[in-house]
Amino acid sequence: MADLVHLNAVVHGRVQGVYYRAFTSRVAKSLGIRGYVKNIIGTGDVEIEAEGDKPKLEELLRQLEIGPPEALIENIDSTWSAYRGQYPGFDVRY
Repeated sequence: MADLVHLNAVVHGRVQGVYYRAFTSRVAKSLGIRGYVKNIIGTGDVEIEAEGDKPKLEELLRQLEIGPPEALIENIDSTWSAYRGQYPGFDVRY
């Protein structure tokens, strides 16, 4: 049985205005992850709420550390919790 979990990640650095949300959405969808990505207004950070198989979420985290070419990732705060099953797909929120 799959190890389904929930991940909250906040990415700090130059991550707004560099297609970071589109990058995250593309990677998440390719991994079969559900959730969303959004800019955090006033901070310049990006937040990701994601659910799925833990190994796939770990791969998502690795990709978030790389980001798109224009991004400059300073650090990522991540928190794991119990799977909630509340997302039908993966969306970019505005």
